[in-house]
This record gives sequence, structure tokens and C-alpha cells, in this order.
Amino acid sequence: MSAVRPPLWRDRNFGTYWIAQSLSAAGDAFAYLAVPLLVLHATGSVAQMGLLTAVAGAASVGAGVFGGALVDRYDRRTLMIAADLARLALYSLIPLAWLAGPQVWLLFVVLPICEAAGMVFQVAAVTAVRNLVDRDRITEANGRLQATYALAAVGGPLLAGVVSARFGPTAAIAINAASFALSAAGLWLVRLREADAGAATGSTGRLAEFLAGARFLWRQPVLRSLTLLLSVFIFLTYGFTDVLVYHVKHDLGGSDRTVGTVLGLAALGTIAGALLVAPLRRRRGFGVTWVGALSTCGLAIVGIGLAGNVPAVTVLTAVYLCGVSVGGICSMSLRQEITPDHLLGRVTSAFWSTHYSLGPAGAAVLTWAAGRYGVTAVAVVAGSGCLLVAISGLFTPIRRAGSEPAAPEPALAPAVSGEAA
Repeated sequence: MSAVRPPLWRDRNFGTYWIAQSLSAAGDAFAYLAVPLLVLHATGSVAQMGLLTAVAGAASVGAGVFGGALVDRYDRRTLMIAADLARLALYSLIPLAWLAGPQVWLLFVVLPICEAAGMVFQVAAVTAVRNLVDRDRITEANGRLQATYALAAVGGPLLAGVVSARFGPTAAIAINAASFALSAAGLWLVRLREADAGAATGSTGRLAEFLAGARFLWRQPVLRSLTLLLSVFIFLTYGFTDVLVYHVKHDLGGSDRTVGTVLGLAALGTIAGALLVAPLRRRRGFGVTWVGALSTCGLAIVGIGLAGNVPAVTVLTAVYLCGVSVGGICSMSLRQEITPDHLLGRVTSAFWSTHYSLGPAGAAVLTWAAGRYGVTAVAVVAGSGCLLVAISGLFTPIRRAGSEPAAPEPALAPAVSGEAA
């Protein structure tokens, strides 16, 4: 008779990781609101907001080419700590420079580097879950992590709106910088299980290592379909936050505090999605859950464009974020389940780099169109496009996905002494 495993919240190692990343997520929520507000205050232009998002996104995609190889080659925890410390230093420059007046040019230097470091961090964070919990608890672990991130995202924008209104957006960015120090300290206490013996990538070039992950994606029918469809979805939604901030402030006459309230309350949708995803996938399967999530996103975006008041926009944004949460966790969990551990960093890197590759262009186009033709027209077009992406999924292997066997690989090495099993 097998021993009953303790719940995840009693796993000390996972719990430490969970707390560290939740603190970092709370700080990220400040920057999520503060950076667009900083640009809008300095320039008044939604197109400038979109251009910054595009440049930062391009740097993130570029980092993805070598990020996966780094994660598979070097210690994942060390890479995450280094990325946190780099972002601590860089984000700290913004409030210091702003003491002499708006320095918009600095954002175009700092944000791309931070996004590149963030891409490496995220690839490492996703692969680290595989080294924290057993395979059959990956979806549960991802759901708990995402739910807690979302809970932090509820309070983060609310507080960031208050801080921005009282002290300015630079104060909110300073809080974000400090959060990376807390995250790095927490990660220092975490011990990951050893990766399997095939983890070494040898002396091949970075491009060859990236292509190894890309080949796995292309040969796996469900992952190939997900990558292609998500590339279009990201193009249509990458600039959504910029458009939403502009819509609330410009079209609906909201203040910084109003924008923070909208984003904070809407993050409840992310929590709902994170809590719903595991039971939905168990009952309905991967395909139905994923297609339904993207359909929900498309309908919500159309509704946001047609809504004429802040409460309606808040509710619809929550619905949109719920769909994003369910679809994203489903996709991430499936990839973690069916990818060999020694390839997981490179596959994650190739997956994100490929489907985010159109994001920067999409953000620039979306925000330019919002300034030129209005948020309503842009939201209707973007939301309808998302619905088409979801419908297209019904004609791919995604529709029948949900019972793929995990790729065979050696058992993970046991946890270090003193670590919860």
C-alpha cells in the first residue's frame, strides 16, 4: 500500500519557491501598471506605449533563442537568482533618473534588457516546477502558483494605483525593483531535484541547441498546432494592456487610481481560471478546455470594446484574464508533461520565442490603430480574430488532445537530504 503524500502546501521546498515567486509577482503587478502610466504621463501617446512594449517584446523573443540552452546547460536556480539581481539593479535606475525629470529614453534601454532577463527567468521557472514536484502534480502545482500570482496581481495594481496617484509611477517601479531582492533571497533557500542524466547539452552552438527544442515542437502534433495558433493569438493581444490603460484613462476619463482598480479587480479572473483549470481539464480534456478558454478571451475583448463604462470593462477584463489563465496553464502543463526533462528548457524557449515572435509587431499595430481608429474598432477586430483562432483549433490535433503519454525518460534523482518529497 503506497504512502499518502502530504498536500503541496505542506511541501517545504515547494512552499518556499511559492512564496518567493508570489512576492516577485506582487512587485511585477506594480510595474504592470506603472510603466504604461509613466509613458502616458510623459508623452500622452498610446502609440509610444505600444512602441516600448514592442521593443521590450523583441528583446524577450531574442533572449528566448539562447535562454532555453542556458537553462538546460546551467543550474536553473542560479540563473533565476542572477536574473532577479539584474532586474533589481536596472529597475532601480528608473526612479533615480526621474529625479531629474522624465527620461523616456531610459525606458527604451532598461525595459528591453529586463525583458530579456525576464525571459530567461521564466524559462527557468517553468522548468523548475518539473524539479520541484512529481509529474502527476504538475498541473496542480502550476494552478496553485498561478492562483497565488493572480492574488498578488489583485492587490498589486490596486496599491500601485494609489501609490502612483500619490507619489507618481516611479515610486511603484521602485517597489517592483525591491521585490526582485525578496525573490532572489527566497530562491536562495530552494533546493531543486537534479535533472536527468541527459541534461548536458554538449558543446554544440546556441542556435543548434535552440533548434533541438524547435524540432521537438514541430514533431509533436499538438505542440506544433499550439505554437502556430498561439502565435496569431499573441499578435492580436500582446498590446492589450496598453490599449486597456488608454481606454480607461482617455475614453472613460479614469484616473491612475481607477486604472489600478480596474486591473486589480480584473485579476480576480486570473485566480478563478487558475482554480478552475485542473478540474476542467480532468472532466473535459485538454482540447475542449483550451478551445473554450480562447473563445472566452475573444468574446471578452469584443465586449470590452463595446462597453461604455468602467464597471463593465472591469468585469469583461476579468473574464478575459480567466480565459488567458485557463488556456495558458493548460498549454504549459501539457508541455511539461510530454517533454523529456533534458529538453524542457530548450522546448520552452523555442515555444515562447516562436509564438511571441509576432507579439512586438502586434503591440505596435494594435496601439497605433487604437489611437487612429479608436479602441472599439480595434477590440472588435482583435476579439473576432481570437475567436477564429479558437475555432481553428477544432480542426487540429488539439481537439483530440488530453491523453498523450508522457515521453519516456529516466527517473528524477531523489530530493536532497531534508527536502520534502
